[in-house]
This record gives sequence, C-alpha cells and structure tokens, in this order.
Amino acid sequence: MTQPSIILSDVNARQSVFHRRAFLLGGGIAAGIAALGGRLGYLQLVENARYAKLSTSNQFNFRLVPPPRGLITDRNGAILATNRPNFRLLYARQKDQDPETVISTLAAYLPMDEARQQRILKDLGNAPRNTPVAIMEDITWEQFSAVNIRGTELPGVTADMGEVRVYPHGGAFAHVIGYVAKVNKEDITETGPNAEPIMLHPGFRIGRQGLEKALDLELRGRPGAQKVEVDARGRQVRLAPGGDVPATPGKEVQLSLDMDLQLRGLELFGEESGAAVLMDCRSGDILAMVSAPSFDANRFVRGLSGAEYKALAEYDHKPLFNKALTATYPPGSTFKTLVAVAALEAGISADMTINCPGHWYFGGRRWRCDGVHGPTNMHDAIASSCDTYFYTISLRLGPDRIADTARRFGLGQAFDIGIPGQKKGLIPDTAYKRRAFPRDPVWHPGETPSFGIGQGYTLVTALQQCVAAARMANGRKALVPRLIRSVGGVPRPDASAAPDLDFDPAHLALVREAMGSVTTRGTAARTGQIGLGDVRMSGKTGTAQGYNYNGGRGVHGTAGPWHLRDHAWFTGFAPHDTPRYAIAVLVEHGGFGAQAAAPRARDLMRLALLKDPELRSRIERTPAPPVEVADGRGPVEGGPA
Repeated sequence: MTQPSIILSDVNARQSVFHRRAFLLGGGIAAGIAALGGRLGYLQLVENARYAKLSTSNQFNFRLVPPPRGLITDRNGAILATNRPNFRLLYARQKDQDPETVISTLAAYLPMDEARQQRILKDLGNAPRNTPVAIMEDITWEQFSAVNIRGTELPGVTADMGEVRVYPHGGAFAHVIGYVAKVNKEDITETGPNAEPIMLHPGFRIGRQGLEKALDLELRGRPGAQKVEVDARGRQVRLAPGGDVPATPGKEVQLSLDMDLQLRGLELFGEESGAAVLMDCRSGDILAMVSAPSFDANRFVRGLSGAEYKALAEYDHKPLFNKALTATYPPGSTFKTLVAVAALEAGISADMTINCPGHWYFGGRRWRCDGVHGPTNMHDAIASSCDTYFYTISLRLGPDRIADTARRFGLGQAFDIGIPGQKKGLIPDTAYKRRAFPRDPVWHPGETPSFGIGQGYTLVTALQQCVAAARMANGRKALVPRLIRSVGGVPRPDASAAPDLDFDPAHLALVREAMGSVTTRGTAARTGQIGLGDVRMSGKTGTAQGYNYNGGRGVHGTAGPWHLRDHAWFTGFAPHDTPRYAIAVLVEHGGFGAQAAAPRARDLMRLALLKDPELRSRIERTPAPPVEVADGRGPVEGGPA
C-alpha cells in the first residue's frame, strides 16, 4: 500500500502567503480604525463648535419680527399716527394639505364672506410654502380664543399678537399722513430696501399715501428676529428661550401742523367739499392743511372691501382726493390783489379811477360786473371786487406782467413739503399760448380781461393761494411752506433762508390796506369780522366759475345742481396791522366766496389767534374799536365774468 507523501515546502509556502495576507489585512483594518478614530476625534474636538451650531440651526430658527413703525406727531407732540397691539390670524400652507378646507373651517369662527376667502386663497397661492399669510387682522379676543383652542384641528394656523398702525383722529389727517397697507408683489424689488425678506412678513406694512409713503424708509425701522424651535420640516414647534434680536423702531416724525386747528378745519366744512390751508407768515410753517370730505385711514389699514372702496371712489365730493394739493381751480377774484401789485409795479397810479356802470364793453361783447360801483380807484376796486376796474388795468398790463407777478407770489409752483402728488396748476402767458395751442398760438386781447379777474386758463391750488397770502402779509420774504419740522430729532430747514420778495414795500402795504377794507366795508363785511378786540383779519373773497355760463352750463351762486355751481374762495391774513397767520379756504361748488368761504376762514383764523399766547394777551387787554360798516346796499360780491 502506497503512503501519502507530504511536501513540507508546499505547506510552508501556503502558510507564508496566509501570514502575509493576514498581516496586510490587519494593517489595513488598523489603518482604517486609526483614520476613523482620528476623524471622530477631529470632529469631536476640533469641529465641535461648528457642528454644534449646525445642529442647533436644524433645531432652532429665527423668524423675522417687524419693527414698530415710527410715530408721527404734531408741533406740540400730540400723537397723529402710532401703533397698538392687535390679535391676528396667520396660516402657513402645509404639504399634502387642502387650503380651501382650512379656510372653509375658519369661516365658521370668523366673519369671512366668499370674496374674502377667495382673496386669501389667492394670497396663499402666491406665497412660498411654510410662509405665513395673514388671514385676518385685528380680531376680537373671542375670535382669537376660538381659533387657539382648536389649534390641533387646524395645522398651519396660528393666532398671535402683532402690531397695527393706528390713526387716532381718523380722517382729519388722512390726506396729509396717508396710510399703510399690505405689501403687494409690485412693491418687492430685486435690489434696494424693498428687496429685504421682511417685505414678505404678514405683519409688515408699507406706506401707501401722504407722508407714510414719502417717509416710508425713515418710518420703517429695522426688523428684529425671534428664536423658535422647529421640526424636521421647518415648522414652528415652540418658542425658544433667549436669543431674540430686538427690532429697531422707526424714526419719529414731527409735523408743523396743529392738531386743534386741523380738527377744527375739518369740522367747519361739515358735508361740504373743499380745502383750507393755514400758515405762519413768519416761519412758513403749515399749521393746518385740510381736505374735505375725508376718509378714515384706519379702514385702509384693516383692508377695505370692494364695495366700500367703490362707494368712496364714486362719491361726487371725492373724499380720496387731496383738494389742498392735487386739485386745481380758477382763483377768481382773489387773483385781483396780485393784478393790483403788478399794476403798481408797472407804474399805474393807485389813485386812477375807472367808472363802473355795472358792465363793460370790449371786443364786441358785454362783460358784466357784479355791482354798479361808479368811479372806482384801486383801493375801492379791491374792497368791492370791481370786475370793470380789473378788466381795464389788465389790458394795460398784458398777460406776461401779470403772470410774472403771480409766479413771484408762488402760484404755478410745487413746493417741497414732503408729500408727493402736488399739482403746479397753470399761470398762463404768451409763451404758454404758443406751446399749448400751436394752431392758434397768438394771445388775443380778449383773453386778458378774464385772466385779470382770475378766470380763463388760470388754475391754482389751495396751498399756492395760502403761500401767496403769506408772502403778501410778510411783505419781505418769498416764504416757502414747511410741513415736516423734524425727522428722528433732526430739524428740517425753515423759511429763514427764503429769498427776498423783491416788490416795493409801499405797493404791498397799499394792497394790504385795501384787503383790510374787504372785511370792514367790502365784500366780506358781514362774514369776515372775527370779533377779537382790535385784532382784525384782512382778506379777499373770490367766486370762480366751475363752468362757462354760455350754452346753459354753469350756475352762478348756490342755485341749481351742485356740480354746476361756482367755487367759493377766501384768502387773507391776521392781524391786519402785524400779520402773523395767513389763510386760504376753498369751498368746492360753494357759491359766493363771502357766503361760503369767508365764514370758515374767519372761524379757523379766530382759533389760531386765540391759541397764540401773545395775541391772546393783546386781545384781552384791548377793547374792540368801532369798524366801518357796509352801506345800505350791503356788501357786493365780486364774481366771475
């Protein structure tokens, strides 16, 4: 039997290979363990802080917090625009969730009609997922509680407390301050301040009109952040203690307006439509700038329904329209004071008399005058508002001289008072005629008489009229109006650097004296006396055509349809001897200036004088002097041609 043979060399060779492989494999495993250990050590020791921060960021997040919007105050510190806490309802659209079902469920607890629900769904469709959208602002405590206790049934819905903009005086300052509203897609830009993430926050508001819009960046402030704990999908679980970044409030804006005068001005208009502007004719500060009727800006903050906005927009008295700045009207007979200054500057004597039989013939037509004034000089022509006198001297002056004087008094200009949307109006001259009427570029003589009494192409704003009255009263400086006194405590320039008015002081004094007679024995003798001792108001009434009377259009006075009536004006200043305040009042389609505008100017001016400590002391010291009264015919209103 054959025995197996063992070859020792083969065994040794196989063992040698095994040992080498085992050694290499063990070395590789040892190297891997060493590398893994080194990496773990690196991550634990060197990168610990970095990964701890990343871990925390997965667990916690920061939600932007809108900053408190800056306050707006009047000249005495009274609050005109502020913020208050409000309960609101937010909804962040979740994955695999039907927003229509959620909104329909919420409608059972909140007053949401079908139109509002559709608007909310549209907002949700435009918003990124997990970005909260405001469902309703300023909800009641009962509504807030009803939603909160059903939080588990309404995933993505949160009821919290934020801030809402408040205007304590409703509509009195609405046209000046404006209002804030939700941000639209059109408001967001790719660069600049409107590209910030805070723009997408449901609690953030942006200025829409007035100073809220013009000073939006100053009032906006800087957003803060609130630390919250989130789940794996980035949804908020709970608030995290500590780590919040406080928001920086917006800057406080102080206006030159006086709250009492503004409120009184709006009250005086009642249901009438018009505007009133009151200025300090030493500093140029605007103390009141009223546009009537107005609207409640708080309603716009909460959001108007389509029906509410339509009612405001279609009302013929135009409550959304700022009649002090953006509405232009013919100045009527108030313009005659500036024509008188132009005549004096051109060398026409104030003593020259022109006979007024109640009408005037020129260009083959009969021009009427509201009254038979007889031989009339400049002083009496202003006091009685004689059209015949100003028809005649305007022809002697020509349109260019009259236009130049009017512009130097501030008509036809827009002033930098911080509110956008001002209209310049129109002060026509021969150059304007060439530009505007290329087919008939010649200024015809028959166009000048209408210009001389503030009609024709002439259009002005209530602010311009007040500036003209202030410059007439000041007599030295071409005052510019100021509405914003300071922003963030930094004062805005006043009228101290205003240029000289550059008229002969004697000429202005003569016209001011004639304006004093308007309220004692002239057109406003029965309606323009303020009854404050020896403190008297001077002024000029005006009645401006809203339509041409030819062809059956237009109504002289207050008879007939409202929209066809004349506009009523009064411009003036007080006290007569040492002017301190200037005023312009317009009553749209109010009829005669002496009947509609002068009494409102008188009452508003009276309050301004009584609020002035120095003038009040003077009024209390001195009795009222006797005043001239109108003759038996009574005051004669100067009206349109």
